[in-house]
Amino acid sequence: MRLVSSPMVGLQNATLLIVSIAGLLTFFLPFAISALPKESSQASPRTIEASLLLGLIIGASLIIAVAELVRGPGSGNYARSLALLGALVAIDATLRLVPSFLGASPIFALVVLVGYVFGPRFGFVMGTLTLLLSAAITAGVGPWLPFQMLCTGWVGLAAGWLPSWKTAQVEVAIAAALGAATGFMYGALMNLYSWPFAAPGVAADVGLYWTPALSLIESIERYSRFYLATSLVHDATRAAATGLLILAAGGPVIRLLRRFHTRTAWATSLPS
Repeated sequence: MRLVSSPMVGLQNATLLIVSIAGLLTFFLPFAISALPKESSQASPRTIEASLLLGLIIGASLIIAVAELVRGPGSGNYARSLALLGALVAIDATLRLVPSFLGASPIFALVVLVGYVFGPRFGFVMGTLTLLLSAAITAGVGPWLPFQMLCTGWVGLAAGWLPSWKTAQVEVAIAAALGAATGFMYGALMNLYSWPFAAPGVAADVGLYWTPALSLIESIERYSRFYLATSLVHDATRAAATGLLILAAGGPVIRLLRRFHTRTAWATSLPS
């Protein structure tokens, strides 16, 4: 994809980078606390409140980042690009109404394909806005929404970094492999978001939940068991559904998206 260098693009890329780093720090906060000396860890009784505060900060930062990313010069071609983005988001958001089975959802396949064709910045905005609109449609708004938006944005971002291939079959296979991998990564991160909140109210320690007194190694071991017990089956189903859907429909969808891409001005992207 052609890169357009400008101060605006640099600011947009920096905004996206900062929000992504802040998001990763928020997701991995339990491990960061566990890595502290035990005296510091035991002196952290407000860890839950800190996680909630960071979630609010991430939500506000994500709004700023998306607004910055879609800001453009207002030309006719750019307006068509934004219109296309809106149409793709609306189509993908309505796909969430399709009944899912054990975590399988068709929305991730289109995010991957759009990110692959239009680049990482477009893919990130596509993912975040799709989750935002679909949450409004399905009444799924809650404190988890900023984290879902960020994770799905990262799916589109990663797809935009995939290299182009001359063979259509290879393109579809690579996109399908990424779609399957992101099925597991999305579930692992979202489980990590909820993990610190899972223990309150549990009378006995069953070796799954996190507390500030755990060491880093103990936290990793407990999260591994927590993930296997609560999310692996759903994530495997999501990964299989996304990969198979891209294999089945990825070729025609990529060709269609590329026709639209030639008529739009969304030529800026993050460096691959």
